[in-house]
Amino acid sequence: MSARFFITIDTEEDDWGEYRTTGFSVKNIGQISRLQTLFDHYGAVPTYLVTYPVVTDDASRDLFLEILARNRCEMGTHCHPWNTPPFEEELTERHSMLSNLPHSTVSKKIKLLTNQITKSLGVVPRSFRAGRWGFGPHVAAVLKELGYSVDTSVTPLIDWSAYTGPDFRAAPSGSYQFNPTDIQLAVPNGSLLEVPATIGFLQNNYELCRRINSWQGISSRLHIRGILERAGLVNLRWLSPEHSSGKDMVALAKTTLQQGASYLNMTFHSTTLLPGKSPYVHAESDLTSFLENIEMVLKFAVQEGLIFSGLSHWLNADSALFHPESQSA
Repeated sequence: MSARFFITIDTEEDDWGEYRTTGFSVKNIGQISRLQTLFDHYGAVPTYLVTYPVVTDDASRDLFLEILARNRCEMGTHCHPWNTPPFEEELTERHSMLSNLPHSTVSKKIKLLTNQITKSLGVVPRSFRAGRWGFGPHVAAVLKELGYSVDTSVTPLIDWSAYTGPDFRAAPSGSYQFNPTDIQLAVPNGSLLEVPATIGFLQNNYELCRRINSWQGISSRLHIRGILERAGLVNLRWLSPEHSSGKDMVALAKTTLQQGASYLNMTFHSTTLLPGKSPYVHAESDLTSFLENIEMVLKFAVQEGLIFSGLSHWLNADSALFHPESQSA
């Protein structure tokens, strides 16, 4: 069976890193048409994970309705707690992580956003990503309660503790079933499916590289990680045009597939499509390079015969996604 290729896009407001409840701009959504044209050319099916400011904007709604009418995308949920009602919590960096909020607050926010997506776009979302990767048991429990099928909030090998978020360094790198009580424990017949972002090493010895990567304290002091990176011995990469070049994304994709992965999951933010609105694209020339890097990976996917799919569109009980990946930690 051919591996699947997912494209999960955090489809959100322009105001990067600003925690407030109102006054957001969503001009970057106007760039989606340009991006979707690129996807259509290669037959790619993105999953747009939308925030509350996006799904309540009339122009944004009309744009996604047109793409949905052509069956060229999936719509999922991306919850930023600071701009998703109700606003019961104090606006702080800690509370920008859903995983740090109480179950009752998380439930109200995700339920309202889910209902708004259904009202605005006429679809019931079944895929989810927590804003700022802030995923935890409370969030997972709410997803189960609301009938979600798949989450894509886990970033293997990455620790967000410095930002008051979760530590995913020991999380499985491939898809796995889990129960809300332990979001990083793969269990048979778990109630939810996790499809992590594709993050890994350019080297084939995944387990050794993972152990070296986990030596965060020691390696930071001795600059070991930087030395190993420059020497080409341990190169950590994201399948994301925000973090990796097109060449490195293709190299990571090849290594990941060689290790037996049943999918690739490329991710980025819609905000990056509007120059100057994210840390990754500052000028139109940067955007051109950004899109070229995406196209390089799409070409690779086509050449390899990978199956483009919305995150939950091909989900069923017999799916290879339900079986443990060979890279699981």
